[in-house]
Amino acid sequence: MARTSTYPLRLPVSIKSEAEKLAAFEGTSLNQFVATAVAEKVAALRTASYFAERRGRADWEASDRLMGRKRGEPPRRGDELEEG
Repeated sequence: MARTSTYPLRLPVSIKSEAEKLAAFEGTSLNQFVATAVAEKVAALRTASYFAERRGRADWEASDRLMGRKRGEPPRRGDELEEG
């Protein structure tokens, strides 16, 4: 079982009310809804930070050379894009 910690959380009444409605709709507790929302936000911020760090290490000249190359194979059967 995952370790947990308690944290007294103060929410504006309107936000808590909406969160309770959404949690009920999802069939979960308010606690689980808030924990999931916090986990999603943490993941989004870590992902943004990861890509920002990777962007800082990018070799843009090498990328331009790679994207501008003229060789390669034509698309294979099944690689076609769907019209749409």
